Amino acid sequence: MKKNLFEMGAKFDDGWQSDNKQSNSAHAVIDIKEPGKHQLHFAKEKRRGKTVTIVKPFCLEKERLETLLKTLKKKLGCGGTIKENALEFQGEVQEKLRLELETLGYRFKK
Repeated sequence: MKKNLFEMGAKFDDGWQSDNKQSNSAHAVIDIKEPGKHQLHFAKEKRRGKTVTIVKPFCLEKERLETLLKTLKKKLGCGGTIKENALEFQGEVQEKLRLELETLGYRFKK
């Protein structure tokens, strides 16, 4: 009799869990920092032919990050969203965004 090259089935060793609703280590606790201690940087991406300006990493509570996004969207006149610890804005608004964040006390990497 030949030895099987392929095996089917699952291995239920010590690391196995049936509860898939537990949070992973990917959602780690973020250190809350003051605006002057942030080291932000910009990134630009093209999505479906349009430019998206990304500013990251923010070390703020979720509520403070949402209020910051709301005020920046009003001042810049563009749309935006929060993705993990980054703010994404529609369009190429890097210069205006840098000015607004610096007036609020945030710092950028050189």
